[in-house]
Amino acid sequence: MQDTEERPAAALATGTGCEAVADGIWLLHGQGQSFVADIGGALLLVDAGPGGKVTRAMIAALREQTGLPLAAICFSHGHLGYNAGLSEWLAHAAARGDAPPRVIAHANVLARQARYRETMGLQERMAEIQFRHPAGALSGRLLFPAPAETFTGTLALGSGERRAEILWAPSETDDAVAVWLPGPRLLYGGPAVIDSIPNIGTPFRTLRDTVRWADTLERLAALAPRTVIREFGSALRGEQECRHVLAQTARALRWLRAEVVRLMNAGYGEREMLARLELPPELFDQPWMRPAYGDPSYIARDIYRSENGWWDRNPTSLHPAAPERAAEEIAAAVADHDALIRHAEALAARGETQLALHVIDVLATARGDTPALNRARALKARLLRERAAQVRSYVSRSLYAAAADTIEQGGANALGIR
Repeated sequence: MQDTEERPAAALATGTGCEAVADGIWLLHGQGQSFVADIGGALLLVDAGPGGKVTRAMIAALREQTGLPLAAICFSHGHLGYNAGLSEWLAHAAARGDAPPRVIAHANVLARQARYRETMGLQERMAEIQFRHPAGALSGRLLFPAPAETFTGTLALGSGERRAEILWAPSETDDAVAVWLPGPRLLYGGPAVIDSIPNIGTPFRTLRDTVRWADTLERLAALAPRTVIREFGSALRGEQECRHVLAQTARALRWLRAEVVRLMNAGYGEREMLARLELPPELFDQPWMRPAYGDPSYIARDIYRSENGWWDRNPTSLHPAAPERAAEEIAAAVADHDALIRHAEALAARGETQLALHVIDVLATARGDTPALNRARALKARLLRERAAQVRSYVSRSLYAAAADTIEQGGANALGIR
């Protein structure tokens, strides 16, 4: 595919242009903030961008700042899109007559890419929903070129004051890396360090290890950086601020782990646990912990799932009937559909949107074309849009909006993953 013209999802775009953050160190804005460092007469680039116009703009912006050749391109992690623009950078180097840059990633990227190849239909649909694209918009467009070389622990590039160390920093993924520049004591945190709560437990994704993320943050804090460049958000400056943000984020993650374990040991199921979580404001009401993309409840659910199976503790769900059959029979058992709809509307009018959704689901998930069932579906779609306005997480808002779209287009109440 020559040029997908693929743009980063709105939630992941960080603007345009090239920002100088220190002598010989830049951020390229695109899908996240790509990191560029002069490692001694040549450049290390972390993340090539999503390809098409965005990556071409990144190249042009960098070349307004420096003419140094590329020594290496490193993947910050293996998620789709971040390095789809690799071919543009390689072509740019060739057009300049430069030697081909090394293309580097952590060894775990290879296993991740194998999973993505096997589940590409699922990956495309999940990305369309999460990043608000219409169904089919990303079909065949999620590129993930393979690295030419991999490493497992630490990889050093350059020498002297410009020496860079690429560190394995498992966090959002098990293939994530950070970059440490010992000379200026500057750290690029990659996906481990962003300007919102760590992205753990997203509804569509596989389990992420909360404690391992905390371990990584503490290991990065122990480097005593004077500057921390984040994959998203402004830089942290000053040794005290860097250490405080990294350590406090790790502390919050460890608190969540301990509290969820306490509630599990007390016999509470997942929803009961969520209802009883009371987050300490000194840990969670902080600028770097805002739930702009993820959410504390996401993390709690991932911790719960790490120690529990899939069962919700309701014996009815052990060997369930087909969902559409169950919904039909539940709707048939309700004598007065209009009364149920009125009750859901009254709950919504009192501001109890989530409770109203639970009530209206009794009818909204049933098949059929009666006026009452159609009203129930329309009410559910409206309630989902109201709920989207009540939560801060971009992911939650996307899922509510996508489900409302599906209902209003005459589809099922599910998100069309099947």
